[in-house]
Amino acid sequence: MLYWLTLLSDGGDFFNLFRYITFRAGGAFLTALCFGFIFGKPLIAVLRRRQGKGQPIRDDGPEGHFVKAGTPTMGGLLIVGALLTSTLLWARLDNPFVWLVLFVTMSFAAIGFADDYAKVSKQNTSGVSGKLRLLLGFLISGIAGYWAAMYHPEALQYQLALPVFKDTLINLGFFFVPFAVIVIVGAANAVNLTDGLDGLAIMPVMIAAGTLGVIAYAVGRVDFTEYLDVHYVPGTGEILIFTAGIFGGGLGFLWYNAPPAAVFMGDTGSLALGGALGAIAVATKHELVLAIVGGLFVVEALSVIVQVLYFKRTGKRVFLMAPIHHHYEKKGWAEPQIVIRFWIISLILAMIGLATLKVR
Repeated sequence: MLYWLTLLSDGGDFFNLFRYITFRAGGAFLTALCFGFIFGKPLIAVLRRRQGKGQPIRDDGPEGHFVKAGTPTMGGLLIVGALLTSTLLWARLDNPFVWLVLFVTMSFAAIGFADDYAKVSKQNTSGVSGKLRLLLGFLISGIAGYWAAMYHPEALQYQLALPVFKDTLINLGFFFVPFAVIVIVGAANAVNLTDGLDGLAIMPVMIAAGTLGVIAYAVGRVDFTEYLDVHYVPGTGEILIFTAGIFGGGLGFLWYNAPPAAVFMGDTGSLALGGALGAIAVATKHELVLAIVGGLFVVEALSVIVQVLYFKRTGKRVFLMAPIHHHYEKKGWAEPQIVIRFWIISLILAMIGLATLKVR
């Protein structure tokens, strides 16, 4: 919205700054951060008052989690609110990719909110039916996949780009939309599975979002794409403002989610943020890079899949408990130890993901 202040510029004054994506990204970050600090305590107070007993704790979970009973959930509302406010304020609202990522984020946030509400109102861990969640996720992601394809350059439409190898494109044709569905829904649910310890999910999300934001900015500039040898997708640079909002909103949330957490993100936040990461990857043609940058989320999801399949086949478990962060809890690792080590892994994977931007 503030971009339109450039109409007041003569080319060399303060209003000219609003032309620059980097300046507006900084504004989005600060806006989201301040939003979190200003509205964090009031929101937590409202959630605690409305939810009473807070988020239900799994009976079969690690013993150390029972002390968290009574902690309110739906803290993702703080992140989503900060993200929405900062993006609408600082991004160009005539950019289709901005509306694409907002559409996916807010839609998945709505699914997560319904799930969280069902859990706290019924005081059990069931929530919304898994089939209904998947069905809605598929529908939203299918729309987003087709939407992205329509605004990709003709040479990249329905194509799968490979990291590093710019000249290699795989024409998915009709299957591009189902592929986009897998990426977005997979990312949303992978982040959701990772959100099991205080602060565990939000920092890797911020790291992944920051990395994808840099990639989006580079992909949206023709001079950068030539230098970095990546595909040019006009308009994706504005996504940097969206990811700056995730980073600022994430820090604001982490202030209250740091151990011991005063509020949980809940599905409201984890599904929204995971869906956002998937949508950014599809928009920028970096779907496979997301698997690297978000490698921690991939491992968390795979640990659950492997555990379930192996148990059904043999009646035995591969891990002491899945997702894998609970396995390390069962092995005696302290919660902050697991969280910080997983943060370190996320940062390493982000560096590897950035390294796919091959310099000539």
